[in-house]
Amino acid sequence: MRARAVLSAARKAGLRIATAESCTGGMLSAALTAVAGSSDVFERGFVTYSNAAKQELLGVRLKTLETYGAVSEETAREMALGALTHSQADLAISITGVAGPGGSDHKPEGRVCFGLAREGHALITETVEFGAIGRAKVRMASRQHALALLLTSAAS
Repeated sequence: MRARAVLSAARKAGLRIATAESCTGGMLSAALTAVAGSSDVFERGFVTYSNAAKQELLGVRLKTLETYGAVSEETAREMALGALTHSQADLAISITGVAGPGGSDHKPEGRVCFGLAREGHALITETVEFGAIGRAKVRMASRQHALALLLTSAAS
C-alpha cells in the first residue's frame, strides 16, 4: 500500500504531514490515517471544498481565487503553504481540481493541480490532466498521485 510507504519514509525522515484537499474531499487524509500508527506522522488534514474555506482555513488570498480560480497552480501553492503554516507539519500537500462531471473550456474535467511544500525545500506545483474518466476515477487518481508526490519528497 502506497500510504504505508509514505508514512514509513516520512517517519524515517522525521517528517510530519499535513494535507489540504478540495476535490478529493479528505480521501488522501483517509488513506494515510487508515494505516495503524499513522498518528506519529500525520499531523492534520484540511478539507477546503469551498473558496471561503480555502481563504479562512488556509489563507488563500481572494485575489488569487479571483485571478486564477480555485483550480490553478497558484491556488494549490497557497493551499500547500497555508497547510504548512497552520499546522505543526514539515511537509504539506494540496489538491484542487475538477473531478467532474463536466468542466469548462478553460478548466476541463480531470484537471487537478497539486502543491507540495516542505520546510527548507522549494515549493513544487504541478497540473495533471487525468481526462474525463469520471468523478470517482479522477478523485482516486488524484489521491494516488498525491501519495506518489509525498513519497518522493519524504524519501529525498
